[in-house]
Amino acid sequence: MEITMTNSPLATKKTIGLTSDNIAGVSPQILQHLIEFSVGDATPYGNDELSLELDRKMSTLFETEVAVVLVPTGTAANSLCLAAMSPAWGAVLCHPNSHINNDECGAPEFFSNGVKLLTIDGDDCKIDPEKLTQRATLKIGDVHTVQPAVVSVTQATETGSVYTLDELRAIGDVCKSHNLKYHMDGARFANAVDALGCTPAEMTWKAGVDALSFGATKNGAFGVEVIVLFDTSLKNEIEYRRKRAGHLMSKMRFLSTQIDAYISDNLWLNNAQHANAMATKLRNGISAIEGVELLHPSKTNIVFCKMSPITIATLHEHGFEFLANRWGDGVARLVTNFATKAEDIDAFIDVLSASDK
Repeated sequence: MEITMTNSPLATKKTIGLTSDNIAGVSPQILQHLIEFSVGDATPYGNDELSLELDRKMSTLFETEVAVVLVPTGTAANSLCLAAMSPAWGAVLCHPNSHINNDECGAPEFFSNGVKLLTIDGDDCKIDPEKLTQRATLKIGDVHTVQPAVVSVTQATETGSVYTLDELRAIGDVCKSHNLKYHMDGARFANAVDALGCTPAEMTWKAGVDALSFGATKNGAFGVEVIVLFDTSLKNEIEYRRKRAGHLMSKMRFLSTQIDAYISDNLWLNNAQHANAMATKLRNGISAIEGVELLHPSKTNIVFCKMSPITIATLHEHGFEFLANRWGDGVARLVTNFATKAEDIDAFIDVLSASDK
């Protein structure tokens, strides 16, 4: 069965979206897979044949035995992981600008019955391993104080930077030395893999990571995230927590089919490579324009820059949609995705060049 793509009311709007990578549609390969697997009956709640195969397929991708748990949102993936990895009196150590600290509406605390998030600063939105070591040893055994239990890193970060493999391993060494679990929020995992030119294994379990929230929704999927467990002993508890939290999908095959297509033929990486390439094109164009300042050393599909209010208004008037002033006056965040067109980036740069800055 072939998909006939028609122009929807959304698709015909004369706007160019750089608001986020979750504004894009769905990769045709994933849509095709969904249609094919929508025919006939299938055992519910993840007991269908395709769902049961995902552990093996993801183990091949990560070059080691893993257990996987599918959920529909990144918030659920992060929160369920952290709840299973920490006791209620524990603490999750994370960067102040991490997604779990700023954009989950308290879900990690809610899912875990009150686990506390403690922030560890560091340049470029990345945890400083030395500061992490200091915090990991503070008030250990003090019954009056929450006890460090998990370190969570965001890869790629909220500003588009990436932890190097050495930085990830350094944090992994701290976790191992202080008996801490290691979680990675990988909503933009594929973008980080492309930026580093490494393998999924090198960026996760080989660096000491115990659990990964493997993002797909921002990179071409309809709506699915994968909890990838390198510490497979966590699977049973997370499955019970998933059901209790209302995230066990009865028609699980429609999550599984998305991931099956996503990891087939390197779709996950190809989509991220395109998004990153469009962001590089955008950064190169902006860097040549006087009066517009690039912010943060981004290596993935997120670009922060600072421009005048007149420039922001002009770009919006020309149909370019992006967030501005949320992170400071004149600060704009531009996010590319798997469907961003090179000609749209060229048009953005043309308008930006001609604007009153």
